[in-house]
Amino acid sequence: MPRPSVRDKLIAAAVDAFHTRGYKACTIEDIADRAKVFKGSFYNHFKSKEALAVEVVQLYDKMLADSLLNDDESPMRRLRLHFDFLLARYQRFGFRGCLLGNLTTEVGEAGPALRTALVTAFDRWCGRVAEVLRQAQAEGEIKNVHDPEELARYLVNSWEGATTRLKLVKNQEPMDDFFALALGSLLGYKK
Repeated sequence: MPRPSVRDKLIAAAVDAFHTRGYKACTIEDIADRAKVFKGSFYNHFKSKEALAVEVVQLYDKMLADSLLNDDESPMRRLRLHFDFLLARYQRFGFRGCLLGNLTTEVGEAGPALRTALVTAFDRWCGRVAEVLRQAQAEGEIKNVHDPEELARYLVNSWEGATTRLKLVKNQEPMDDFFALALGSLLGYKK
């Protein structure tokens, strides 16, 4: 297995740093130290911390996409496994919430590149969830009473609200409520 490049090390370190400490609390030096690279090498790969954050958002977006790709499972089972995967990440990071949601809240008035990356990531996430919901409707797993795009936005928005509360209570109770109400009561899906 090839060794990660300095760029990849910086991105991986930033994912962890932004998730555990927050975007504004992390300095370039903090990220370089986590990556075990010289601070000066940061600027060989990124113009700014915001440019690095854009790369982090794109990596997280890919991770979201990958977690919905298991075609061996039914659409609703894939959706449940997707949210289970995210919950496991949140547990690993000490219930600090969703990286996309945290960045959005923390840097709401971000520069145009980061703002665009966040909007794109959320739009793509909703689009992928909508596609899974469309498949679930076509296969009769859930009723065809809601527009898949609208329902996907609702699910992602509800999930993000639950992750905000999760940061406060430091346990998975808000996510259990999401599973019971959004997937269970609204969609009629039981694990």
